Amino acid sequence: MSIKESARILLGGEVRKPAAADYTPGANRVHELKRMDGANRRALAEEMHQQHGHSHTWRNRRWAVLIAVNLLFVLSFWLDIQLLEGSLTASRFLGFHLIDLNSALQVMLAHKHILVNLVIGTATVFVLWVLLGGRSFCSWVCPYHLLAEWAESLHLYLVDKKKVSDHAFHRGLRGVLWLLFAVLAWVTGYTVFETLSLTGILSRALIYGPGLALLWVLFWLLVEVFYSRRAWCRYFCPIGLTYGVVGLLSPVQVGYRLDNCFHEGDCRKVCLVPHVLECVIKGRATAETMSIGADCTRCGLCVDVCPSGALHFEVKGLSKWL
Repeated sequence: MSIKESARILLGGEVRKPAAADYTPGANRVHELKRMDGANRRALAEEMHQQHGHSHTWRNRRWAVLIAVNLLFVLSFWLDIQLLEGSLTASRFLGFHLIDLNSALQVMLAHKHILVNLVIGTATVFVLWVLLGGRSFCSWVCPYHLLAEWAESLHLYLVDKKKVSDHAFHRGLRGVLWLLFAVLAWVTGYTVFETLSLTGILSRALIYGPGLALLWVLFWLLVEVFYSRRAWCRYFCPIGLTYGVVGLLSPVQVGYRLDNCFHEGDCRKVCLVPHVLECVIKGRATAETMSIGADCTRCGLCVDVCPSGALHFEVKGLSKWL
């Protein structure tokens, strides 16, 4: 996927159905072979599912990293070892400043100029998440992501039992809210979003103790259990958009191999942002190998459920040497 197209989808644009001219000769050849060999491929897909099933390898790794990062903040504070001070909003690791990109932007807008003491910490975090994959922050570090993942399991159970139904919002709402909070910071001189950020509220509650702000977190968890699947992360959180823009430059991606894919759709069922996996729908991939867009959180759930290796982690420009 091109950077331009990835950015358009990140900002809420609809995924376009490819035109005939968009397909490479190699992709056309693979699609044609799949049409000719449909019955054999379906049998092979069933066999691979029986042999491999669904793993939880990447999910377990991600949960371990997420818990470890947040636990490091907690232990550093409670044991007073000054290893990692502060919270996810702003911290200091071994004396080196780290500033959340969205928070830094809010502060600079509120003060109406670039604060020199934020530049180093912001630049460090920017480089870090360019290297690690932008929205990887959402799935590998943000504490709300873990709670939302558990709430999602309950939501899907209730949907399956026909107790609730899922309601979607327009994905462009996230961009509107990003602009709204930027304007509010500029006009009021106050970082309004920071009082509402589920990431910041949870991070501070874990480190310094619970407060009434956790009722706001509970409200969103109830919304996601009973009304809209992953509503905060998919449609409302400006942090995800900020790190998604950073991810446009990232070499760490989920890659897709058309020839390996049997188009069962399990990957899209588990994906937090299923619009990024439109290419796995039969006939949609325009090239033999593609990278998933910047709105992908690199959570690895799709990699775990794919028995054929059609979806895999890759480092762009380096994977062929690994």
